[in-house]
Amino acid sequence: MVGSLFSSDSWHNVTFAAAEVRRPERNLPLALGLGAGTVTVLYLLANIAYLMVLPLPEIQNAPEDRVGTLALQRILGEPGLYVMAVAILVSTFGCLNGLILAGARVYYAMARDGLFFRIAGVLSPRTQVPAWALFLQGVWAVLLTLTGTYGQLLDYVIFAALLFYALTIVALFALRVRRPDLPRPYRAFGYPVVPAVYMLSAAAVAGILLFAKPVYTFSGLFLVLLGVPVYFLWRARAGERVAAAEAAPSGVPEG
Repeated sequence: MVGSLFSSDSWHNVTFAAAEVRRPERNLPLALGLGAGTVTVLYLLANIAYLMVLPLPEIQNAPEDRVGTLALQRILGEPGLYVMAVAILVSTFGCLNGLILAGARVYYAMARDGLFFRIAGVLSPRTQVPAWALFLQGVWAVLLTLTGTYGQLLDYVIFAALLFYALTIVALFALRVRRPDLPRPYRAFGYPVVPAVYMLSAAAVAGILLFAKPVYTFSGLFLVLLGVPVYFLWRARAGERVAAAEAAPSGVPEG
């Protein structure tokens, strides 16, 4: 499931820039539904094509699990290898473009909320993008590439992503109970059954990965848990800064 989950991952990245989206109450759910739905349909159609072109034993024993490459090679011959290579490059650069630009917005938003280095919340005066957030993200990405192979990093990323997906659904249920007064311009489809099934499914796959591929999943779990005390530390510091700002004299004479 790791490969298929990765192919449909980042469907939620548009929410990272929610504050900059026009009519977010309409456009965010629409973007999420169309994005995830389109990828799901394309993935199913690709698998149907593989089943029509290749016998099941060849799919099961494709070299290095590259079923798509084998299918194109069967259809186009040797040029199929180059067609797949070009398709992978286009997909990779398109994916990176969205991930890099959206990911930096998380650091930017955290910094603006006092939960990350303040410099990450500064926009470039020339381009109006969070340049320092992009730089920090790039440094972290480079460090990750030095820690393992592509497949190992994929296990690590998907495991951590599944944890946060499950926690997001937990937050949905918690907010319905604790904050029933919050404005809700759109509804969670099939609530509470569909979100509950999704949460349990994500937790189940994460649990399986934890035991099936423990090397990187346990390190991912450690980093996620490490974020808990770091979050409370940053939040406490942000609260201290706010309190100090409120206690400081305004410089405006009374009367």
